[in-house]
Amino acid sequence: MGQVKIYGLKQHFLGKREALSEAIHEAVVEALKYPKDKRFHRFIGLEPDDFIYPPERSENYLIIEILMFEGRSKEAKKRLTKLLYQNLGALGIAANDLEIIMIETPKENWGIRGLPGDELSLNYKVGV
Repeated sequence: MGQVKIYGLKQHFLGKREALSEAIHEAVVEALKYPKDKRFHRFIGLEPDDFIYPPERSENYLIIEILMFEGRSKEAKKRLTKLLYQNLGALGIAANDLEIIMIETPKENWGIRGLPGDELSLNYKVGV
């Protein structure tokens, strides 16, 4: 399972959500072997007063937080990081304006479709 939260200035998301979502999803699918039809993205647009960041970041600054089942290899997570920088870089997001946080939790900490996550039948492998 994977849930992605994208934090940034609300004005930065205008007209860009679809392209950002596609770039993120392509990276997740490739690096984590995630099904193409599973996309869970939440854009959290903040007002300038609600998003404080260092002066060396620009108004394009984004934080991507990925919540997922534990079990992915170190290599898969590094691949995901590199693909996110590559894909979002192609959209004009500088490496200095992108931070990525991956949070892994045990499957039993999730509740999905009426079941604890460790009782789900998945159509993909977590251990990639």
